[in-house]
Amino acid sequence: MFDLKAIRENPADFDKGWARRGLEPQTPALLRMDEDLRQAQTLMQDAQNTRNELSKGIGELKKKGEDASEMMEKVSALKNAIEASQEQVNTISNSLSQHLASLPNIMAGDVPDGKTEDDNVEMRKEGEPSKDKVPEHFEIGEALGLMDFETAAKMSGSRFVLLSGGLARLERALGIFFLDVHTQEHGYTEVSPPLMIKDNAMFGTGQLPKFTEDQFRTTRDDWLLPTAEVPLTNIVADSIVEDDTLPRRYTAFTPCFRQEAGAAGKDTRGMIRQHQFYKVEMVSVVAPEESEAEHERMTGCAETVLKKLELPFRTVVLCSGDTGFGARKTYDLEVWLPGQEKYREVSSCSNCGDFQARRMNARFKAKGDKNTQFVHTLNGSGVAVGRALIAVMENYYDPADGGIHVPEVLKPYMGGVEKITKS
Repeated sequence: MFDLKAIRENPADFDKGWARRGLEPQTPALLRMDEDLRQAQTLMQDAQNTRNELSKGIGELKKKGEDASEMMEKVSALKNAIEASQEQVNTISNSLSQHLASLPNIMAGDVPDGKTEDDNVEMRKEGEPSKDKVPEHFEIGEALGLMDFETAAKMSGSRFVLLSGGLARLERALGIFFLDVHTQEHGYTEVSPPLMIKDNAMFGTGQLPKFTEDQFRTTRDDWLLPTAEVPLTNIVADSIVEDDTLPRRYTAFTPCFRQEAGAAGKDTRGMIRQHQFYKVEMVSVVAPEESEAEHERMTGCAETVLKKLELPFRTVVLCSGDTGFGARKTYDLEVWLPGQEKYREVSSCSNCGDFQARRMNARFKAKGDKNTQFVHTLNGSGVAVGRALIAVMENYYDPADGGIHVPEVLKPYMGGVEKITKS
């Protein structure tokens, strides 16, 4: 959501910002609705004032024993006019709110211009990508007898997988390892959130109404958790926090559920795009002046776990055409997959500025300041467990026997297992 006062004062700046996302000018329609709304509110208020004055007059006439019938008819007519005006105000207000809610965040000035992911800009690289040709993760997993898509499809349909034995344990080990690093080394507070979410929480973080088709809805009209970003960010919804409690940093290891509505025909084999997957999420709530530095810090936290796993990866800044709906600026971490011979995204770290805070009404009050300000929110994968599992499988693959060496940092989580071999 956006501040209408700011749009009135700087319409060209907002249209310029939305134009970077390929949108036509939005402020003419917004300002027309805003003017119509204010006029309707003024007419309604004038009618209410007139009715109040007439009501007083009725009382005075009755005290004097005089006939007040004519004045009462006018009050009755005004009542109908006020109800009609209220309906008009509600209609215009709802249309304006829906239009504002459909508009994406204004991106930071240093986000590079571009149309697709091909225009994203590489910031840095870590590690040397292997040039050895190895099988893709699903070929490795199926050959080991530990990754079963066919049985999963019988139970649940496409885009599900059944992991067993060493791979199931490796997936769990990765999630707990990520969680331990972020809580013990990076200062995040672990949270175990609900997995079913209401409309208002989904709206607050921008999943609704824009991404309705990508969500799973329950029979009680909740939504299955698409990402732990939603409940973690909503911890501060509809509240005023004290500035000495900022920054707030939360992390959670949860399953996530997505329709993958826009992924038809993409990554149909394997675990890259699943309806159900695990992810360790990071969320920060900070004062506005701290959000840019927090964005760099959060990205560094995600990079750390990949470095500890000794996986080759690169960090890119997304271009304007690839930046998400609610983000001011986003860094993606892309891990090297030798089976595909390409980098694939494993983490996305975004600074949302006050975009989500305005939708959630999340504010803070600085000491000595009577006024409140909107907080800034940030979110990032720390990281996607399934994709990290894919990266470990392909980068630690042993062609001699088709097994997978366990990364050194994961051995304590694997009970000392050195290598995953055929079941």
